[in-house]
Amino acid sequence: MPSGVRSAGGRVEPDGCLMKLIVGLGNPGRQYENTRHNVGYRVVDALARHWNIDLTRRRFSGLCGSGYPGPGGTGEQVLLLKPETFMNLSGRSVREAMTFHKIAPADVLVVLDDMALPLGRLRLRASGSAGGHNGLSSVIQEIGTQQFPRLRIGIEAVEGRRMVSHVLGPFTRDEEPEILRAIDRAIAAIECWITEGIEKAMTRFNVGPEKT
Repeated sequence: MPSGVRSAGGRVEPDGCLMKLIVGLGNPGRQYENTRHNVGYRVVDALARHWNIDLTRRRFSGLCGSGYPGPGGTGEQVLLLKPETFMNLSGRSVREAMTFHKIAPADVLVVLDDMALPLGRLRLRASGSAGGHNGLSSVIQEIGTQQFPRLRIGIEAVEGRRMVSHVLGPFTRDEEPEILRAIDRAIAAIECWITEGIEKAMTRFNVGPEKT
């Protein structure tokens, strides 16, 4: 069997093939599963279900899976990745996947939480700084550029000492429905990015939830 990545449809792609890489940032372990800091993981899990991609392969210091999310399993190949290095070292996993598959920064989308945004609000950008997010900072450091798309999902801010417990705590019963709606919008935004590009995705999804 030649080397490569097996898609959900059973095809084996040669090493170095062109594809999109979608990375969800988070922390591994059951205790972090439904925390605010792991909303990036949750989006990638939802994408895997939506696209029928098996996300159980251990590679690139994380969990990954690939497939063709277009109608009938066609379209551009996508690699989903959940780094298991813990948040502050996420970049190592991203760099390994990019290097192996020769993926350009413009074809990498990093999904992460953002305390500066209202709960459930999406914010797509084509590039930019880490904005104080340790996981995104690690990605920038490891791949040597800020020029890659990112999708931030608002988790709402809190003041002072409660910040760490807020980020590493679960969504409340009242917050959970809004986050589920945000994950659905994130899937639509990511599909728009794949098919129509970052500019159109930004125009459509960088608005309030009621307008998407």
